[in-house]
Amino acid sequence: MLYDNQLQAAITTALQQVDLPGWSLQQSGKVRDSYTSQGQRILITTDRVSAFDRVLGVIPYKGQVLNQLSAWWFEQTRDIIANHVIAVPDPNVTVACEATPLPVEVVVRGYITGVTSTSLWQLYAQGERQPYGIPLPDGLRKNDPLPMPIITPTTKATAGGHDERLTAAEILSRGLVAPDLWEQVRTAALALFGRGQQLAQRAGLILVDTKYEFGLYQGQLLLIDEVHTPDSSRFWTQASYAAGGEPEHLDKEYLRTWFVQQGYRGDGSPPTMPATFIAEVAARYIMAYEQLTGQPFVPGEQPVLERIRRNLALFPTL
Repeated sequence: MLYDNQLQAAITTALQQVDLPGWSLQQSGKVRDSYTSQGQRILITTDRVSAFDRVLGVIPYKGQVLNQLSAWWFEQTRDIIANHVIAVPDPNVTVACEATPLPVEVVVRGYITGVTSTSLWQLYAQGERQPYGIPLPDGLRKNDPLPMPIITPTTKATAGGHDERLTAAEILSRGLVAPDLWEQVRTAALALFGRGQQLAQRAGLILVDTKYEFGLYQGQLLLIDEVHTPDSSRFWTQASYAAGGEPEHLDKEYLRTWFVQQGYRGDGSPPTMPATFIAEVAARYIMAYEQLTGQPFVPGEQPVLERIRRNLALFPTL
């Protein structure tokens, strides 16, 4: 684990973007940039951090944690479903086949929690007993385990908005995903979540909930994007959950909660994150990586941009 002073020294405010000759920038997302060329995709994770559909700053080494942890998870789940990865030639880079994303993202939840207005807990606390069309029993308290994992599908949020809340029936009635394909997605998502829970438990963590993205490549369903990272999943430490009170987060919810405590929920200018807080967020991301993989996190060479340009000729092709 890196020390607090090392993490603070690595903080930068630069929201960099890569210029790759011969590759087209398809999308500059909140936490990664996507480039395409001849049926192939390069995903470059960045240290940008987002919440409330806003880029709020940078967290040192976050991009490397997301990229390398996703690569590890893809290997742990390859027997459940194929994925889009061709190679991971760099700490910040994944080379992938250019799959077509499905218009629906799948969130699987094992606990009732959350601080935003559309979170499962906030909806339940306001009296909804069938959020996303799924009946929930009375008497649940915040952070309670659900009777069984549930799927709450969404569509991708438009800029400045929240993810759309959907039911499985709406997905089918609107023709977003064909019934047989939706069944494949549903089955794969629950199996992936079960595997994630098992490996998190082994690492002294609890996989609370997570988001999966799927795509099609030559007619085959693939797992795409990132998997079971502190940006796409909530992880609690088992010890803190057993102790009661608010569980310790090793994920983006720790950052999101801080902003809510400052009175910020996505509107207007966000408060500036102190260096000590940024370093703490980075430490929690790295801790999740190390506990899950059982490997020490070793930062890759910096700066990211020159390294990627220099190594571009070495990237594999289809």
